Amino acid sequence: MLPMSVGQPLLSRNLLLLLAGLAVLLALVCPHSFAQDRNTLLVFGDSLSAAYGIKENEGWVVLLQNRLNDGQYPFTVINASVSGETSTGGLARLPAALKSHQPDIVLLELGGNDGLRGIPLNILKHNLLQMIDLCDSAGAEVLLAGTQIPPNYGPRYTVPFFRLFGEIAQETDVPLVPFLIDGIPQQPGLMQDDGIHPTAAAQAMITDNVWPHLEPMLHRELRGKKSQ
Repeated sequence: MLPMSVGQPLLSRNLLLLLAGLAVLLALVCPHSFAQDRNTLLVFGDSLSAAYGIKENEGWVVLLQNRLNDGQYPFTVINASVSGETSTGGLARLPAALKSHQPDIVLLELGGNDGLRGIPLNILKHNLLQMIDLCDSAGAEVLLAGTQIPPNYGPRYTVPFFRLFGEIAQETDVPLVPFLIDGIPQQPGLMQDDGIHPTAAAQAMITDNVWPHLEPMLHRELRGKKSQ
């Protein structure tokens, strides 16, 4: 009986080492099979996506993650949005965000603060185009979110500002959410006192605005992973 009691643990240890070695070998030979379970959606925006003035878990980005979970979409949402961010600031910090999170999809939601500051549209366009190029180089698809600014800035600025997002989407062939908070500013009860940021009650509407444009991208991304 003594040889069996001594040899049994040794056999078990050898078996565990063999299994561990096989796992490492499979990971090296078939890396895509392991990567299929890791899909990342990076939301890269400003206060509209950073849950400004409300609890973080009430924001539309968290609601989007909940919808993905409910629909069993294997995506993790990373919210890299910063209140007050301009396209210039976003362009400066995007490379680090792409390197850190390695997203499959980037929802790019910037430009509102540029408009509120009256930044020339050619600068905003340049920055957004640069960010789309960076995402493309990193292997991430982009969903561009458009926005509007209050009408008191005058039609000579507000009209071309709004049109700019559609022009960029067409030039770069990326999908567009025409107006992230569409249908919300017209309902005063859904806006915070500043008249710019939606309330917690409006966040589900933002998710609804995003979803029809995002969902096809999710399916396309998952199909692409399966074919690899």
